[in-house]
Amino acid sequence: MEHENIGRNFAAGDETELETVIKLYGHALLKYCHNIICDYHEAQDAVQITFIKAYEKRSTFKVDMNLYTWLHKIAYNTCVDILRSKKIKPVFDNQTRQNNSGYIPEHIYKAIMTLKNIDRALIYSHIMEEKSFEELAVIHEKNAAALRKRYERAKKKLVGILKKDYPEYVIKTKWGNEHETKS
Repeated sequence: MEHENIGRNFAAGDETELETVIKLYGHALLKYCHNIICDYHEAQDAVQITFIKAYEKRSTFKVDMNLYTWLHKIAYNTCVDILRSKKIKPVFDNQTRQNNSGYIPEHIYKAIMTLKNIDRALIYSHIMEEKSFEELAVIHEKNAAALRKRYERAKKKLVGILKKDYPEYVIKTKWGNEHETKS
């Protein structure tokens, strides 16, 4: 099935299409939620809630919109709701380390955990998923230019944390640092 028809079929309420959407986007949304909540089991719950909300609100989905972006918007709001309701503070522990393996180097992941929820979401979405600021504006319901500025500030804070807390790593990024990385 072609990707452009998935949103249309999903909006029409086909339950088999929900299964297709879960298979297509479930893992990516789990990684996204995990990077916001930092608790694998809570992230799994967030993804399940996201798909339930999406299915219940499928009639509000506009077929000219990107389904994955729409799901991200629901997932982000679900993660924030979970963090608020349970007063969870993201923590980097052994469970987080185990579930994070292969995604982001540990020292960078620890530094990212010190950022605010929205800043983590912006960093992850823009760098790991290569989302544009226009897509992020849809997800976060904010101006693209404002999100770009927030991203730049979060990035600067992250680099500062890495330089301070992990001096053994000299950072080489597309962010303009021209240092060599230490292996």
